[in-house]
Formats: sequence, C-alpha cells, structure tokens
Amino acid sequence: MTAFASPTIAPPRAERRPAERSAHGVKWVDDYAWLRAANWEDVLRDPAALAPDIRTLIDAENVYCDAALAPTKALQAALVAEMRARMEDDDSQPPQTDGPWAYSSRYRPGGQHRLVCRRPRDGGDETILLDGDALAAGKDFFSLEAAVHAPDHAKLAWAADDLGSELLTIRVRELASGADLADRIDNAAPDIVWTRDSSGFLYVEQDEQHRPFRVMLHRLGTTQADDAEVFAERDPAWFIGVSGSLNGLTAMIDVHGHDGSETHVVDLADPTAPPRCVVPRRAGHFYDVLDHGDRLFIRTNAAARDFRIVEAPREAFDEANWRDVVPHRDGCYLIDAILLENHLALLAREDSRPRLIVLDLPTGARHDVAFAEATYALDLGTVYEFASARIRFASSSMARPEETFDYDCATRARTLVKRQVVPSGFDPDLYETRLLFAPAPDGETVPVSLLMRRGQALDGSAPLHLYGYGSYGWSVDAGFSTARLSLVDRGFISAIAHVRGGTEKGWRWYEAGKLAQKPNTFSDFLAAARHLVAEGYAAEGRIVAQGASAGGLLMGAVVNAAPSLFAGIVADVPFVDALATMMDETLPLTPPEWLEWGDPIRDPAAFATIRGYSPYDNVTAKAYPPILAIGGLTDPRVAYWEPAKWVAKLRATMTGGGPVLLHTDIGAGHGGKPGRYDRLDEIALTTAFALACVGSQGKTN
Repeated sequence: MTAFASPTIAPPRAERRPAERSAHGVKWVDDYAWLRAANWEDVLRDPAALAPDIRTLIDAENVYCDAALAPTKALQAALVAEMRARMEDDDSQPPQTDGPWAYSSRYRPGGQHRLVCRRPRDGGDETILLDGDALAAGKDFFSLEAAVHAPDHAKLAWAADDLGSELLTIRVRELASGADLADRIDNAAPDIVWTRDSSGFLYVEQDEQHRPFRVMLHRLGTTQADDAEVFAERDPAWFIGVSGSLNGLTAMIDVHGHDGSETHVVDLADPTAPPRCVVPRRAGHFYDVLDHGDRLFIRTNAAARDFRIVEAPREAFDEANWRDVVPHRDGCYLIDAILLENHLALLAREDSRPRLIVLDLPTGARHDVAFAEATYALDLGTVYEFASARIRFASSSMARPEETFDYDCATRARTLVKRQVVPSGFDPDLYETRLLFAPAPDGETVPVSLLMRRGQALDGSAPLHLYGYGSYGWSVDAGFSTARLSLVDRGFISAIAHVRGGTEKGWRWYEAGKLAQKPNTFSDFLAAARHLVAEGYAAEGRIVAQGASAGGLLMGAVVNAAPSLFAGIVADVPFVDALATMMDETLPLTPPEWLEWGDPIRDPAAFATIRGYSPYDNVTAKAYPPILAIGGLTDPRVAYWEPAKWVAKLRATMTGGGPVLLHTDIGAGHGGKPGRYDRLDEIALTTAFALACVGSQGKTN
C-alpha cells in the first residue's frame, strides 16, 4: 500500500510522433524521439533555448510530480530540517601544509558554497582566498570545481561552472590583492597544472561536442587565443586529462578510454617541449605514472589483471626496463597511490574491503594499516609535500562517521585531525553493519553491505532500500551517510549491492559487467534482492531500489525484469535510453563509451545485446511499481530527454501500478544542485518518495 495522492490533474501524456528506425535488419518505431531537442548543445549553454513544446511537457511533468507527492510536503520539510541538523554548519577540511602556508577549505555558518583559505604554516591569521558564497551570489547555478595555488603561492587558478553543463571557466586570482587578473579560459575541464616558474598553467580544452580533446598552455597576461597546444587527441573515443606530479617536476597527460590508456610526460620547466609518451596505447593495457625524480613509478595491469607497481629509470622507461616494486596478486586490486620521497602508499581493495598498504622505498619494508570494520570506506586525501613522510586518509563505515587521519609512514603514528560531528546527535551503538554475500545464478557471490538499527527483527517486516551502480569499474563504498539515517531511523534496512561492473572484487568484477557481459550487473542486483528476501531482511514488494546515471540504467533493467519485487524505484539522471544514445555519435560521451557498452552502429552483436536490456526499449504492457525519475536540463552526461522518454513510454504502455513521476531540474546538470543545503531538497524528495512507496509518512525511532 502506498501513500501517494490522487492528483486532481491527469498525468501528462506526451504526444506520439512515430520515428522509424532500422539497423542490422531490425526495424522499430520510437514514438518519443522528438523529445531530443535538435539544438541540445545550445540548451546546455542556455536552458531558455529549449523548444516550447518540449519545455511545456517538462513543466507539466514537474507540476504533476509535485501534485502526486503533495501529501509528503510536510515530511520533505521535516527531512530537510533533520538532515540539515546532522550537518556541521561551519564544516571544514583540516589544513594541509605546503611550504610556508597551510591551505584549507570550510563553510561559513549557513553558507552554501565552500571558502578556500590559507594561513601561515606556523600559525597566524586566516585569509579567505575564494569566497564561494560571494561568487555564487545572483546566479541560478554555481559550482566551484577547482582551486589550485601556484608554486610561488602568489596566485590561484580557479574553475567554476555557472550552468551545470560542465563547461567551466578558469580565472586567476592574485592573492596579495584578492583581485582576479584579466586572464579567462572558457570551455575548460577542471584540470589545472601550474608551470614550475608560476608564469602559466596547463589546462584541458573541450571541443564543440563537449569532449575534452587537447591540453593547452596559458601564459599569464595573454588571451586564450594565444594559448599553445601541448597535446591533442583527435580520436573522440579517448578522453584526456592532465595532473601534476607531487614533486612538482612534471605533468602527466592521461589519455584513456574504456579499453586502455596512455601517459605523456610534460616537463613543467619547459612545457612547450614535446611530451614524452611512456608506453603507446594498446588494447587492454591501463597504466598511470608517478614521478620520483630519477625514476618513474608505474601502476600497470600488464601481466597483472589487478595491477602491480613497477619502476623504471627516468631516461629509459621502456617496458623492458620495468622492475616490480609491488608484485601482482590476483584479487588484490590496486586502486590508487601516493608517491613520497621515501614512501609509497597504496589504496587497494580485496573482496569488497579497502586496504591501505605502505612501502618504505629505501628498505623495501611493507606494512598494512589496520581497520576494524567488516565493511567500510577508505579514501586517500590531498598531499602537497613530496619530501614529507606524511599522508592523509579518511575512513568511515555505514555506522561510523568519517574520521580523517594524518599518517606518518615512517613512525606509523596515526593522528586524528578531524572527526565528523553530527550536531543533532548520533549513537553508533544503536546501529549495526553487516557484509553478506548473495549467490548469483552463475555461482558468483555478490557482496552486500547492510546498515540497520541494532535488534532489527529479520522477519521480512522491515522495508529495505537497496542501492546499486555497477559500471565503469566504479565501486560504491560502504561509507557514512547522514542522509541514509533518515530512512533507517524510520524502520528501513539500508543495503548496497556491490554488483559486477564495479571493481569491488577486483578488475575481473568490472570486466564481467561490461560489453556482452553487461546483463550480469542486472542479474547480480536481482540476486542480491532475492537473497535479502530469503534471509528475512526484506519481503517481495517491500524493496525500494535506487541508482543514478548508469545505476539508473540498472534500475530500468531490473524493474522491467521483476517489477513485483519492488515497492518503488528511484532513478536519478538515469541512462535509460541506452540504445538510441549509443547510436548517436554526436553526443559527447557516445564514441568514448563504445568500449564500455559496445558499438551498436557497427557491431550487430552489440546492437542485439544493448537492445536486449535498454530500459526504454524493453518497457512492456504490465504493472509497474511507483517510479520517480529525476533529470537535469543542462546535463551533458545523461541528457534530460532520456528520463522524459522513459516516463512517457511507461505511462503509455503499463497496465497498472505507478504512479510514474518525472522531476526535471531546470537549473542543474548531472550532479543536481551544487549548494550543500539546496542539495538536501532532492535527497528529501527521494527519501519521502521511498517512504510513500511502503505506505509510510515515517516516524523516527
């Protein structure tokens, strides 16, 4: 039984305008293809450019969604208030030293956007370098995406998005005066690397199709038109990025796709010299490079499915000269690394659990940093100083707020520098976490992380919230979420299904959930849900499933396959029109994504696979549970028309159930609203929807 209103207005009915399509001997009709605006690139820059008939439908959908969820308005307000009460009003990140200064960021009480600050290393008055609230004033959307100080500590390059379309503008602030220079870079990505003499910086430019395609050098005091091209990638199947080495000597241009990568090294003392390619790209080879001065350290999957670390002389880094530093061990996936003068710190994952491994470079001694929980999240923090022995990491679990530590790799001393505070109160003893392994149909086991109130009866009576993603090798960490508590304190059990397509169980877990094996992602999620039912954590029809972006595709696929299993579906910026999107070469992400999903234009087998699971193409005449789809009008990753088409087809095809709701944020893109408090409105919306799906307005325990 649900708790939705019966709106006095009828649900919008999108007009059917049949468009015939054909490929590989198959013909089909797309009734709602017209919702894809012909001028979609203009809409990314100016939402007002959207065609009136499409805008009318989008606005009507928002009105209907509000009407259907009208009974939850008071609950949404209460949820926002309690979520806000769990947040530190003046939340801050601990200072991180670099030379004479300690850099940090924080929020002012009541502030929506972060302040970038510094103070003298040995103590003294704080200076606000960038005031995000002031920069956002008067704007419908503002997101500060990057802030990078120069080696001379006299300048700061910062990048911001004013639309949500991820087309950034880079500016440069003179720190002595607090004024921005005349320099301005448009159509940029957030990557910024200063030259060694602080006279300019490298950045990544995006092309007309919104794809990062070249690295440019900007010299201060010149115009963007004068910038020099350092490296360009003309093949749209490859992304590029640029990052600086910790020792400040080089920049690494990372060229990567879904089937390999390539690194080009730039000398930051002579950035116009031709970059040096470490290893030319080849199918299946992924690697990245760290600079240690006279030698390079390379994280590579060459002869190492879950990666190994090798080193090579700086002037002779051919593969023939590679020497193992951290040998490969199958099932121990090496994710990330920090290279210091005398230490190498590695973030790894094994059987869904993160690990932190530290290597003493002069002696070769190796040790692990221990963590107590069965399931938890672990992240490496920013480090500025190469000569230090200190790294920073943050750890949390689903039942333990985040703790940030400075760790001395030499002495093994762990110093707590910040503990997340829940101002309204949080007692970890009231909660319990578990890690289960659900049997999949093919004999694999799917890790499932769980959070519940301690003493929760496991008789199927509790509603369950089940989250999943499972694409691109991204793992969903079992970390702390104050927003999640709003469901758990109202009786929900919260679960994360670590399905194939991520790397929770190593690189093989990713490969077993992409291309032709993509359906494993969906069957894993269903296996997790059914296992939780079998073990008493839930009952059929009492599960609210949620996923975002590629996780939204997961939501569409599983609700098509087993609608009666779910009480409701939340699909946030969902990639549900997979076949049409992967057949549209003009979209920003389509050519690079063919090695993730397959190329349905040229490959009949890929066409058949994608057509077999694409949620929009597999909507059929049956009852569906309540569905809430959320889109962003300026989203360059999953275009607004994907959820709009899906909702239109669901309403026109389903035989019962629902309601099916669409909320499109007119002033935001893929990440939703950027303000830390504004973001709570969407979380409250989806939380209230989940509660309504199980017939509850929700009372906290």
